[in-house]
Amino acid sequence: MLNAKQFTFAITQIAEEKNIPEDKIIEVIETAIAAAYKKDYGEKSQVIKAKLNRDSGVFSIFRHKTVVNVDDEGYVILSDDQNAEDFGSAQEEGSDGVRRIRFNPDRHISLTDAQAIQAEIKEGEEIVEELEPKEDFGRIAAQTAKQVLMQKIREIERTTAFEAYKDRVGEIITGTIQRMDRGIIFVDLGKGVGLLFPSEQVYADNYRVGNRHKFLIQSVETTEREPNIVLSRRSTDFVKSLFALEVPEIFGGTVEIVSVARDAGIRTKLAVKAKGEGIDPVGACVGQRGTRVQSVINELGGEKIDIIEYSDNLQDYIKAAIAPAQVENITIDENNRQATVIVPKDQLSLAIGGSGQNVRLASRLTGYDINLNPESKNESAPVVEDLSSITPAQELVNETSETVAVKENTTNNTESEA
Repeated sequence: MLNAKQFTFAITQIAEEKNIPEDKIIEVIETAIAAAYKKDYGEKSQVIKAKLNRDSGVFSIFRHKTVVNVDDEGYVILSDDQNAEDFGSAQEEGSDGVRRIRFNPDRHISLTDAQAIQAEIKEGEEIVEELEPKEDFGRIAAQTAKQVLMQKIREIERTTAFEAYKDRVGEIITGTIQRMDRGIIFVDLGKGVGLLFPSEQVYADNYRVGNRHKFLIQSVETTEREPNIVLSRRSTDFVKSLFALEVPEIFGGTVEIVSVARDAGIRTKLAVKAKGEGIDPVGACVGQRGTRVQSVINELGGEKIDIIEYSDNLQDYIKAAIAPAQVENITIDENNRQATVIVPKDQLSLAIGGSGQNVRLASRLTGYDINLNPESKNESAPVVEDLSSITPAQELVNETSETVAVKENTTNNTESEA
């Protein structure tokens, strides 16, 4: 007989370590004991279940039989809502086309015999017979119980992790880096392990085992082994969620983030607007002495953040997106979603940004392809091609020849003016 006090203590410990409810642990142990009993004392096709008395530490063993309708030939007749798999048997079809399965005395009991035991019992219900309990199990039975126990606990862990995070997609969560394998970072989230794939990592971040970071829960999917809790630190939604944590006006809905354009680890442009009177959306995001935006910058590893106010006036919106460069004139082609922006010659490099980063982010933010032209009275002035398609990888490795040519031209013009 088990020591009930020690056994209860062991169950509590397992429940705390695995983050599993105690009732679930008890169910797993009962399943394991039933499997061991069946291995040594039962038949393969029998349905054996165990029940633990937590006060005494004693297991009771029961055999379950399903009440079935049997025809004259000794077959079980299946109703329309019954499947052969539910009875653990293969389906057959009689000469009259009726679906049926073979009667198994280890699993089935005829309705007539069942009513002789319980007069009011109906087809589909179960007759439960208590069996003689056993305390000594063989090595194979003990091994079977152990395998069942471990398998069921893993299944419960998977289910618990999935249930804990399936409704939290899009939320920010803090986790500890557990290990790294083939570029994938495994993050301990408490009730589960998150996956940070290389495509969702920011190369400027310091990923080391034991470091704590914030992550965006991007998706949660079930698999045969463990649920895939996919995380991200590269997504624009990650920036939005960080601002929602730091800015009460965004969390409360009085300030809205309209658009975000980001080169992860380098720079982000954020367009915001107020949804009420007397609210400064940019000031709300910046915070007193810049405390709010600085908290986001710190979490992003020093990534630069430009916050602008959204405007329904497209020219004003594009002008703000090009900042900090000054703009002289804007021509908009709404049909092709293109904008030609005229800037002073001495502002051209600033408008373009390093390897076209500023104009590229402005294009993403506004949704318009932006072409920059230097201010000139000469109609044959050189036109700067659209640089919005330059990728962050190109920006970090080298500069495109077109951008270099623009910079050299701008430098020569400046020297001649001087």
